[in-house]
Amino acid sequence: MHRRKFINKTALGTVAVVGFPSIVPAHVLGKNAPSNKINIGQIGCGRIARDHDIHDTIRFDDARFVAVCDVDSKRAVDAKNLVDGFYKKKTGKDNYMDTKVYEDYREMLVNKDIDAVVISTPDHWHSQPAMEAALVGKDIYLQKPTSLTVREGQQLREAVQKSGAILQVGTQQRAMPQFRVAAELVRNGRIGKLHTVKIGLPGDPAGPEAPEMPIPSNLNFDMWLGSTPEVPYTEIGVHPQNGYSRPGWLRQRNYGAGMITGWGQHHYDSAAWGMNTELTGPISVEALAEFPKSGLWNVHGDFFVKHEYENGITVYTSGGYTNGIKYIGEDGWIFVSRGAYTASASDPVDKEKSAKALNASDPKILESVIGDNEIHLEKIDDQHGNWLDCIKTRKQPISPIEKGHKACAICLISDIAMQFDRKLEWDPKNEVFINDDEANAMLRREQRKPYGTDYVKI
Repeated sequence: MHRRKFINKTALGTVAVVGFPSIVPAHVLGKNAPSNKINIGQIGCGRIARDHDIHDTIRFDDARFVAVCDVDSKRAVDAKNLVDGFYKKKTGKDNYMDTKVYEDYREMLVNKDIDAVVISTPDHWHSQPAMEAALVGKDIYLQKPTSLTVREGQQLREAVQKSGAILQVGTQQRAMPQFRVAAELVRNGRIGKLHTVKIGLPGDPAGPEAPEMPIPSNLNFDMWLGSTPEVPYTEIGVHPQNGYSRPGWLRQRNYGAGMITGWGQHHYDSAAWGMNTELTGPISVEALAEFPKSGLWNVHGDFFVKHEYENGITVYTSGGYTNGIKYIGEDGWIFVSRGAYTASASDPVDKEKSAKALNASDPKILESVIGDNEIHLEKIDDQHGNWLDCIKTRKQPISPIEKGHKACAICLISDIAMQFDRKLEWDPKNEVFINDDEANAMLRREQRKPYGTDYVKI
């Protein structure tokens, strides 16, 4: 039963459901009642899951991880031990939690005891499990980028909207106060009329040749490939078999687009906050990029992208700029970055160059107070905490599917523009290139059965 239909019927008192995963208000059973816990399943147990998503969710008292899933059984067991160890330390009880382990996330999704899932898989495995989770009534925390293609993002958006699921995209810069402050100052005219935005993103280096290797017995490689083409296994093309350093799939076009999506969705989402373009997009895109001429890794290296918006703002993105966002207006500029923050130990961030998280052409700009009658943007303390709160209230989180999809689409059309020697005109409402069949053909990819969003029934 779809969650929205369930909520409507229970509100009218017309249906009684036993065992349906639900959150009972604290005033009914007390703040520590078991029903107040949100039972969570973790899908994907690699670097980002361990260092970021599990770590930043499990610390909340209303979250309870009950299951983990990975196509690499070693990683799944490591995640089980991580979760069990956390609860043992927290409660002092050896057997407080016996986290269930899955290899196939679809088996996890039919577990009615699970209310929500956190998806920390490689990029090519984001949209499909999120769609399927939404359609069986689970709420979702989804790592960015939201999708591998624009078409996947559209399909995910449709599934989430139909189901009423609470989906939070992992664009956690919205929880970092400097990004909100910068956006508020820009939106309230502290640098005059905004006309230019410069975004700094790194590129990726070329890599070595990689011979075919035997598939490890602990890895379901066919499922890891999912909807992407069948290729020979090599360790640096997937993830390390020992340790959790930055995986090689991030640098292969089969599984993502490189840093333009890897960090790009963060910065394009934050820039849209300040530009007041969260629910639209550019009207044109053109790009230059260098790609490796040999080796296994084949995503972009040095690059330059230009976007034009209907409101007259031009956005430039390049690895030649300091990592962060620079808003330039008629009366000054504001620069914002993460500072020294990283989501994981192997994030490719030049901490020295982006150490100053908030700067301006005139220090007085940053001292300006936003008045009561001016624009105040939503303020949260934590991206994962905001998601948990919204699961209970059923309000939309700070990074809902529509905003996440729009930011991701900017990344993806930028990657497409890197393949062409011409300017592409973009229709942000209908999400198509104008009079360009060749570019439009790249808005989707063929998917290898039985995997892929094309084979999810809505």
